[in-house]
Amino acid sequence: MTHVVTDNCIACKYTDCVEVCPVDCFHAGPNFLAIDPMECIDCTLCVAECPAEAIFAEDDVPAGQEHFLALNAELAPLWPVLAERIPALEDADRLNGVPDKLPMLKR
Repeated sequence: MTHVVTDNCIACKYTDCVEVCPVDCFHAGPNFLAIDPMECIDCTLCVAECPAEAIFAEDDVPAGQEHFLALNAELAPLWPVLAERIPALEDADRLNGVPDKLPMLKR
């Protein structure tokens, strides 16, 4: 099983989750993080650390966000590994909790 970064990470990109990941499975795009499903060991450490509450076990992804399973798998190999915490995006606090941010995703 893997964990999945979902909609609320878009345009926030808090990286508290990255700091606790023991296998460096997070990849950073311009305004979103993706988990590499081939690297994730299902340790669950990232879930509690995400201020945006945007990370879920694949079996617990909220209804309507199942497409983020494929999106994480698609984007992770394209983006560099992020293994250290970096500052969140400038508008992260303002956009945290805004629904339906997929159109804002930058690839």
